[in-house]
Amino acid sequence: MNESILIKGGTVVTMDDHDSIVSGDLFISGGQIQGIDGGKSAGADVVINARGCVVLPGFVQTHIHLCQTLFRGAADDLSLIDWLKKRIWPMEAAHSATSLRASARLGIAELIKGGTTCALTMETVNHTEAVFQVVEETGYRATVGKCMMDKGEEVPAALHEDTEASVEESLALLEKWHGKADGRVRFCFAPRFAVSCTPELLSNVARLAHERGVMVHTHASENRHECELVEQATGLRNIPYLDSLGLTGRHVALAHCIHVDDDEIAILKRTNTNVVHCPSSNLKLGSGIAPVKRMLEEGISVSLGADGAACNNRLDMFTEMRTAALLQKALHGPEVLSAKRALRLATIDGARALGLGNEIGSLEVGKRADVIVVKMASLHSTPHPPDLASAITYSAQTSDVATVVIDGQLVMLEGKLLTVDEPNVVNEANREAELLMNRAVLRDSTS
Repeated sequence: MNESILIKGGTVVTMDDHDSIVSGDLFISGGQIQGIDGGKSAGADVVINARGCVVLPGFVQTHIHLCQTLFRGAADDLSLIDWLKKRIWPMEAAHSATSLRASARLGIAELIKGGTTCALTMETVNHTEAVFQVVEETGYRATVGKCMMDKGEEVPAALHEDTEASVEESLALLEKWHGKADGRVRFCFAPRFAVSCTPELLSNVARLAHERGVMVHTHASENRHECELVEQATGLRNIPYLDSLGLTGRHVALAHCIHVDDDEIAILKRTNTNVVHCPSSNLKLGSGIAPVKRMLEEGISVSLGADGAACNNRLDMFTEMRTAALLQKALHGPEVLSAKRALRLATIDGARALGLGNEIGSLEVGKRADVIVVKMASLHSTPHPPDLASAITYSAQTSDVATVVIDGQLVMLEGKLLTVDEPNVVNEANREAELLMNRAVLRDSTS
């Protein structure tokens, strides 16, 4: 049973349908929010002083690769396809269960310290169970998928799967892990992208996702070369091709969607498919800027993700909110994508994309208690404007996050991680990264 927690004296930015802001207390018991600004709070096991702080729903990142956290700084200054073939795929092929565990622990520790309480994450082909274990042990909330790859040029042998075996392994993970820890741990199908998956694999995933009621998480239209490869192989552009196989819909999250035409935007709208915008990754890989303004105007579901540490190089939702807003302003004018809208992309819109909008993403009585407390008295956020969304989106940083609660459990208090040993995580990550790089067969980035 989780301890009851009273977060006292803060400014509660609820992110509910009315964007309500309440000055007062938030009471948590039994893993749920029981009261805001009043209600039952007597005898709380833990009392947290949030005076001078904002209390927010935890951020929800809808595109992450925990398996790549150990690759931070090891694949810089390359375009997507070279980045994959010369660096990422060889390093993923070198992962052991031990190194993958270290990578996931490092990533989750960083996410918690930055206020992200829930993530949709695509792992590599092998050892995915290690990530599920880390998610469960650390008290984190995540939807995890085993990367699926059954075709592609220059794919290391360790990542090249038999189609049927890939599906069977994914189904075994679904059976074992989906819904564990009272629903905090969930499974998704994660075919990498159309370039590395056969039509047979993608069709099977589409059918099974519907039958089992789980999400599909994949990449689409991130890079012009990728789009050309898909069209050469299939005769269709990326989004129509995925749609023809049944890989669109409310249960599908497509990362990036930068190079999409009018017909593809119409498909995304018609099918209610979720788009995940990864602004920092898209800039760093030189992939382009997604048409987020147009998508939002069309009513398409858009949420945010940092992508992986190999192409960002940090897992920081404050940076993603700020960058998303600034990019659209640079393209379309300063009135576009307000601070409040960016904050909604990072919270309730992400929760809805994961099918969790009734459970997390806003601070409302009866919802699961995924809550962060953010200090607002730092030099870089002083003085903060009357518009708190502006202060959070444009000024706040990960170092301002003081306390994090996931599913009613304290996972960080006053900047100290409680469910992972931070020095141990850092030491383990450094050790395993060195061993992994010694195993990996990397291609010269200039070749």
